Amino acid sequence: MNLEGVLEGLLFLQGDEGITLEKICQILEINEAEAKKHLLNLKKNYESDNRGLRIRYLGNAFKLSTKEEYRAYYQKLLTNEESSTLSPAALEVLAIIAYNEPITRAEIDEMRGLASDYTLRKLVAKGLVKETGKSTMPGRPNLYATTHEFLDYFGLATKEDLPKFEVEEAKSEAKELFTSIYKDENEKVLEKN
Repeated sequence: MNLEGVLEGLLFLQGDEGITLEKICQILEINEAEAKKHLLNLKKNYESDNRGLRIRYLGNAFKLSTKEEYRAYYQKLLTNEESSTLSPAALEVLAIIAYNEPITRAEIDEMRGLASDYTLRKLVAKGLVKETGKSTMPGRPNLYATTHEFLDYFGLATKEDLPKFEVEEAKSEAKELFTSIYKDENEKVLEKN
């Protein structure tokens, strides 16, 4: 089995979160020295001029990232006219951020039930969302909020102009256990006797 190929896939799947050396060892069932050897070999492979990605060690995790020297081309992709419309996923993430800001990516993912890292990166690149600091949660994840460009894009003067909505809570008819259906069944049994 090609462990470097598996490792590359793991790095890709983890996206912005990255993967720790400990997790790599656990998943690949190898020791730390062997994991470091495979990481270094893969890193050297990515350092080639014909590759657009690289491996970085950030925040106690290894991550795949794009090379800075090609940034101008990546920006063109994210800002070209064809990609200026927002996908339903982008609109969903924007709505979650706008109504709950500042918010972490994990909180967005939890609300959506889907991973949002790719969509969030595109929204940041388009200037509609920005990092506003670090959360006090363990791991100190980034906090995200909407920008002035977001307001301009949707023709809003302030965030207070966002449409208001009310969440209707399900009205549960709380019954006492004694007056529940079980009492009715017990009464029927008693009446027969």
